[in-house]
This record gives sequence, C-alpha cells and structure tokens, in this order.
Amino acid sequence: MDWPALLILFAAAFGAATVLPFQSEVVFAAMQLREAAPLWSLVVVASIGNTLGAVVNYGLGRWIETARDRPWFPVKEAQLAKAQDWYARRGVWTLLLSWAPLGDALTVAAGVMHTPLRIFLPLVAVAKTGRYIVLAAVTEGLFG
Repeated sequence: MDWPALLILFAAAFGAATVLPFQSEVVFAAMQLREAAPLWSLVVVASIGNTLGAVVNYGLGRWIETARDRPWFPVKEAQLAKAQDWYARRGVWTLLLSWAPLGDALTVAAGVMHTPLRIFLPLVAVAKTGRYIVLAAVTEGLFG
C-alpha cells in the first residue's frame, strides 16, 4: 500500500470539500488505475477527507452566523429566522447533494442554520462516500 499516495488523496479530497477550488476525482481515479492501494481503502480515505473538509465548511458557516447582528450582514434577522425554520423542516435533506458542485455552499449553509452535527455528519458522509463509490465504478467501467 502506497501511504504517501493515500495522504495525497486525503489532502485532495479534504481540499475539494472546502470552499477552495480543488478537484479530487482525478487524483482518486489515477490512484485507482495505478492500484496505489486496495480500492476499499481509496474510498475510505477519500470519503473521510471529503467529509472532514465539509466539516470545515460547517464551522465556517457557524462562524459567519455569529456576525448576524453586524450592520454589514446581508440577511435581516426575520429573514434568517424564516430560513432557519424552513431549513430545519426540509433543508437538511439537501445535504445529500453535498457531493455535487454546489455542495460546498450547502455545507456552509448547514453551519449558518445550526444543523446539529448528529444530523449533518451522517448525511454528508453518505453523500461523500456514495460519490467515491460511484466514481470507482465508473472508472472501473471505463478503464478496467
């Protein structure tokens, strides 16, 4: 098993889940094709890295939300309360789309909306893990 490669994959997946413009799919597929590690370990490492990166976004959202009483904050208190109510009833399920291109914004919004971590983590972990399982299957189907 190529431990440095797994570390690179972790870093790529972590970075890709943050608001930084980074992609992990190419790194994942390249490591899968060169068999840098067993496929299950690539999926696990990428999923953990990507999920932890989403937790950074969540923290950023919580931090941003602390500025709600500042004059420059773009959302009024009543609007934020209404959005938080809607999000609490329906919005958490959008975290299953956290793997998608706009998923970073969803994970930041989850922090702003005070989504409990006990809800946030499983939904994001399922989405992120599912992403890499599908990517592994597609890569295998195209190049295997």
